[in-house]
Amino acid sequence: MKWRNRLLALVCLLVFGGLGVVYFKHWVVQKPFGIIFFIGEGLTPARIAMTRVYMGGADARLALESMPNLALLQNHSNDFAAPDQAAAATALATGARVNNRSIALDRNGKPLASLVDLARARGRVTGLVTDLRLTDPTGAAFYAHPTDPADAENIAREFVEAAKIDVAMGGGSAAFLPEAKGGSRNDGRDLLLELRRNGFEIVRTRAELEGVSTFRRPKLFGAFADAELAFFNQIEQRSEQPSLSDMVRRAIELLQYNPGGYLLIADAGLMRKAAQENDAERTLGQTADLDRAIATAQRYAGARSTIIVCGDVALGGLTLNGFPFRNDSGIALLGLNPAGEPWLTWASGPKGARWSRASWAERRRTGQAIRSEAEYLEPAAVYAKSALNTVEDMAALGSGPGSTALHGYVDSTQIFRIIRDQL
Repeated sequence: MKWRNRLLALVCLLVFGGLGVVYFKHWVVQKPFGIIFFIGEGLTPARIAMTRVYMGGADARLALESMPNLALLQNHSNDFAAPDQAAAATALATGARVNNRSIALDRNGKPLASLVDLARARGRVTGLVTDLRLTDPTGAAFYAHPTDPADAENIAREFVEAAKIDVAMGGGSAAFLPEAKGGSRNDGRDLLLELRRNGFEIVRTRAELEGVSTFRRPKLFGAFADAELAFFNQIEQRSEQPSLSDMVRRAIELLQYNPGGYLLIADAGLMRKAAQENDAERTLGQTADLDRAIATAQRYAGARSTIIVCGDVALGGLTLNGFPFRNDSGIALLGLNPAGEPWLTWASGPKGARWSRASWAERRRTGQAIRSEAEYLEPAAVYAKSALNTVEDMAALGSGPGSTALHGYVDSTQIFRIIRDQL
């Protein structure tokens, strides 16, 4: 008789323990109020190390290095070992592995639900900020389903008609305006006017952005350039435009008044554009700009928020070579080292010499290797009109609820699941 009582007591204990776990998980453990997802285009572990040295020397520390959870991200597309921008963004936004040149469409052309769709369904407001065009593939993967990733006009139309983003800031205003108003649309539609009629406040400069009141419903569209925004060292243009850090700060201030929380996507794309052009100073400078935006998010989002940072696809093969001194940073790493060798080199891109087999043989025979001054400073091993995508694992870092899943090797589609589970 005693063993039956003991068995009954054990069963009751297990039942109450199970109920306690369920209660704790669903009623005690709260979802993060704010979720901020940074996409650093081209953010590899090597890029982080180079940016650290560029910003302050070997002993410097970046804001993203304060994040406690870290993983390497495997990012191949469905058909290629190296994804393009569209396929890489789709994996992050929808959790689906698709072919290159596909944006949020499965193999049968069916639209895929994104993190933005799920966030809205769960009562969150949504934001998207980028230093590129708002219609570029990385941002578009969160709200659009175009058959052609380069069709900016159709993507802009879908942005307005789908009405999935509450706060959007970036470049690419030409795709929202008709040709008669200086845009690129040939259908005559003024999408900025349509957004205004739908209750959005339209801002075109940094000063106008700073003047937006936070005591209002968050419906804001910031169009700060016809194309992408200016690089950090384009001082005159940049003076009229907000930085990525500015846009992240204002987006958080506007979105945080929603009682159900928010999801903010921040795309740092200028670092990819600079790498495509074999411009190391701008590549590292824009990566530093991303790091400042992360620091801003950490300061403004609060302890109850989840912040995830990851790369999408590597390109260019930038390398910092030789033996810079421990405290060397900034312009000390540009150009040639004391031995006359380039500090920074590329694997592919426009600074590679266009050598045919015949010219290569002739140069070897005569011992000549004629390059321009720019090619000497940052040479690329192989010429390409634009630096080529490379097969590399990306960096993924995180802090806050759910980010402990970032450890070891993680598939890029897992980032979607990590964020989805916190919505």
